[in-house]
Amino acid sequence: MLEKLFQLKKSGTTPKTEIIAGVTTFMTMAYILAVNPFILGNAGMDRDGVFTATALSSFMAIAIMAFYANLPIALAPGMGLNAFFAYTVVIQMGYSWEMALTAVFIEGIIFILMSFFKVREAIIDSIPISLKNAISVGIGLYIALIGLSNAGIIVKNEATLVSLGQMADPHVVLALAGIIITGILLVFKFRGALVMGIVITALLGIPFGITQLPEHGLISLPPSPAPVFFKFDFSRVFTADMLVVVFTFLFVDIFDTVGTLVGVCSKANLLDSRGGVPRARQALIADAVGTTAGAILGTSTVTSYIESAAGVAAGGRTGLTSLVVGLLFLAALFFSPLFLMIPSAATAPALVLVGLFMISPIQKINLEDYSESLPVFLTIVIMPLAYSISEGIAFGMLSYVFIKFFTGKWKEISVIMYILAGFFLVKHLL
Repeated sequence: MLEKLFQLKKSGTTPKTEIIAGVTTFMTMAYILAVNPFILGNAGMDRDGVFTATALSSFMAIAIMAFYANLPIALAPGMGLNAFFAYTVVIQMGYSWEMALTAVFIEGIIFILMSFFKVREAIIDSIPISLKNAISVGIGLYIALIGLSNAGIIVKNEATLVSLGQMADPHVVLALAGIIITGILLVFKFRGALVMGIVITALLGIPFGITQLPEHGLISLPPSPAPVFFKFDFSRVFTADMLVVVFTFLFVDIFDTVGTLVGVCSKANLLDSRGGVPRARQALIADAVGTTAGAILGTSTVTSYIESAAGVAAGGRTGLTSLVVGLLFLAALFFSPLFLMIPSAATAPALVLVGLFMISPIQKINLEDYSESLPVFLTIVIMPLAYSISEGIAFGMLSYVFIKFFTGKWKEISVIMYILAGFFLVKHLL
């Protein structure tokens, strides 16, 4: 049955190899089960409900990826996108989390429609590679800032805007210890370093009273998703802000997904003769359906995870690898007390190091050409400083179009870039 479903022999793999690869991938991305409820909880959402929504939406998206696309790629609510949801749309812009969920739902529907046409390719091809790389770097710094802030390492300061927190605070000490411990695990190439770093840090927090052990054990029935299930607010659908929010979710999701598909399939030697991703349309549909289902269940955008490369490195080549990951997410539902007891000081190191992973594309950016490097720089610095992914993208695109146009390089600007820049300009002027 497994051979018929996943064509293991054709891919040169075995059930044992695929299972080991699936466990490896799950270990590298299971941190999302602890981090996502915490981040969305800061937006006012019920953390127990978000935990269930995270696990279920991940399983549903991964199952589609496994059986429909037959690729060793796992999915879950995306880092960066959940931060944009909580800290920009809800906390900074002042909208309700129900409105933010509605934007995710609309984005998922649009993504499904785009998956049947070539719109996504047109948008992706229109954005210069320098800005694509800059967006990843900017999001990395943004996520790292959130982690440092959640741990109390970076705090508000009326005189200097931000400053170091109290270094003697037990929460700060625990978070700093977690960063060092997780960093050591990464140096030794420990699989599942982020998860293990969270676990060790949480355990260290027990004697200090920072980590509170569950009163009724570590195993329980899954929490009810009712507080966050199908909680939509369509009252602001036809507003400029909703358009910007939906566009940002869609924009970042497209690049996250395509970048992950290309990167993981390249590592697994699955790209076709033209460098294309096999069954790309099916993979994108898995991503889009996962996002739509996730919004209904009560979580932010679901996207493909670059951590899938860990499973590929362990030999994963087919959808059986991703199916194993999905089943482990399903099993995790019964261990909610374990994941939900983890304090912010223990999840902060994972956020900081995910930020580190995301800044690697900076090596590919040409900083000598100022018509490229200035828009890149603005994209990168505006995201953490304005505490907004969308504002970073807006500044990057607007500066790119203006600088290229007024330096006689207007032919380097695509028609779609002009349209996108015009959209952001009108939004900010209004």
